[in-house]
Amino acid sequence: MKGTFPIEKFAQLRTPFYYYDMELLRRTLHAITSEAARHEGFVVHYAVKANANPKVLRAIRQAGLGADCVSGGEIEASIKAGFPPSKIVFAGVGKSDWEINLGLDNDIFCFNVESVPELEVINQLAAEKGVVARVAFRLNPNVGAHTHANITTGLAENKFGIAMRDMESVIQRAAALSNVRVVGLHFHIGSQILDMGDFQALCNRINDLQNQLERLHISIEHINVGGGLGIDYQHPNRVPLPDFKAYFDTYSRRLKLRPGQTLHFELGRAVVAQMGTLITRTLYIKEGAVKKFCIVDAGFTDLIRPALYQAYHKIENISSEEPYDTYDVVGPICESTDVFAKQTDLNRVHRGDYLAIRSAGAYGEIMASQYNCRPLPQGYTSDEL
Repeated sequence: MKGTFPIEKFAQLRTPFYYYDMELLRRTLHAITSEAARHEGFVVHYAVKANANPKVLRAIRQAGLGADCVSGGEIEASIKAGFPPSKIVFAGVGKSDWEINLGLDNDIFCFNVESVPELEVINQLAAEKGVVARVAFRLNPNVGAHTHANITTGLAENKFGIAMRDMESVIQRAAALSNVRVVGLHFHIGSQILDMGDFQALCNRINDLQNQLERLHISIEHINVGGGLGIDYQHPNRVPLPDFKAYFDTYSRRLKLRPGQTLHFELGRAVVAQMGTLITRTLYIKEGAVKKFCIVDAGFTDLIRPALYQAYHKIENISSEEPYDTYDVVGPICESTDVFAKQTDLNRVHRGDYLAIRSAGAYGEIMASQYNCRPLPQGYTSDEL
């Protein structure tokens, strides 16, 4: 079964472009907020790095989610979209001074701190402004995730977070600083995780950690477990929504929150991936010596995930119902890695046919580049077409 697209309206638009199904986004947001509301103290932030299209951000803000930012630019985009600063968290391993000052000036909810040097800089900048910054320590739990090696973040070898063995000394260091206040602990083990066992392992590690902190008479206001929930790239039509019930239930059953603690999530891909599609037109069909190439006007400048992660995206010829043929779908970039799919079956493709590269709402438009002096792709929503 193919997705439903307003092809008759695509003719007025320059390809390639991103098409966002806002009805599916609203369904996804309703599922998230409904499932989270079943559990006391669950708070959901949207990871802006997945997709910062202003129209998408506004819809997410309207649903009541907070914003998880990893740059000053994302903080600015979130505030412009209407997210209250009290719902903005700022993570990232390399925060610059202007970004920290931006967070302080807007009195954001929390800085997720990844090192002692960063903690000291936040304290210094906060002191200069005469304010106290709320911080959470991002700890590296050394928990592996069943996902691509390039998107694991919770192993000891990764650059993210503070080593578990240093937790006690870091908290003691923070207690000696007058312009920071520790309010939470932050974790994130990776992305595109479909095995709930990975999240269970994180819960077990956090439970042990909380027991250790209690022995030191240290209490924490909130726990932030990041995001990481994956989607079904193989079947975007059949499985348009991730299993949010299983995800939130896993944490509800396995994580032993203390009285009054809140549990924060930072979902990104799971919110926006399935509602986004890269629309591209066929330029040429080229008969090679051993295979047939479908050459399209989109390239890895528009969607880099297949080249960067060897990621799979389902591709549909939405202009044809002819019998299937087998193609390598490739772009115009002067690089051998500019390939969207190899040996993929599509309804027979002709010059001018529209192809839909599915599940591209996350890490698609936001990661686009202008390599080869190509223009950035535009993003259009179903509400405006």
